[in-house]
Amino acid sequence: MSSFPEPTPTQEITVRKAARAIGRARLAHAYGHCSQRLDADYFLVCAPEPMALVTPEMDGVVVPVSGPLPEGVLGEVRIHQQIYQRRPDVSGITRTMPPNSMALAALGKSPRIRHGFGSYFHAGFPFWDDPQLLRSDEQAEQLAEMFGDASALLMRGNGLVTASDSLEKAVVLAWYAEDAARIELEALKCGLADSAPTLSQDEARQRATDKGRIFERMWDYLTHGDPET
Repeated sequence: MSSFPEPTPTQEITVRKAARAIGRARLAHAYGHCSQRLDADYFLVCAPEPMALVTPEMDGVVVPVSGPLPEGVLGEVRIHQQIYQRRPDVSGITRTMPPNSMALAALGKSPRIRHGFGSYFHAGFPFWDDPQLLRSDEQAEQLAEMFGDASALLMRGNGLVTASDSLEKAVVLAWYAEDAARIELEALKCGLADSAPTLSQDEARQRATDKGRIFERMWDYLTHGDPET
């Protein structure tokens, strides 16, 4: 392999802003990470710190899409590797632990498509039914295979993975998925989970638009006041 590429200042800033946005929105606490693809062979993952505490001085770490993780990189970054290997369309990934998603996943459930934000998961919401920490390449391979063409996956008792064609979108999808989990929990609490309406596939596909700066506006909201904006 050639030497690792040097990320641009813009790429470093985007990863740091994404990490802080995730932390401020309480989509993660002490644990979690996010990354941005640099090219076909490498990606940039945020510093291995609680994401809300990532400072402008903390550069990310360049990681190969294939091969051993560099020293100091968190073990579950294997998930990013395996998704990037299988999905050339993916340029950004988040691994988060939002409270509603965590609660719903602990119940063994994924959100159903019930509202506008949920419509962005019309391709499916895979469920990784294993509460153990993911610490092996084999586990990461199996999870990535299950992820398939989806944009989000819930891990039982372990949170959420989102992926999209940009890191900004992956962050926004984490927020959307958490809101979908919130709605699902409310339906369960009031006993309407099986009788409340859901969106059809056609309704969901039509609603899941990116027109009108849908993703950009949420990104602006989540990163408002960021020290590197």
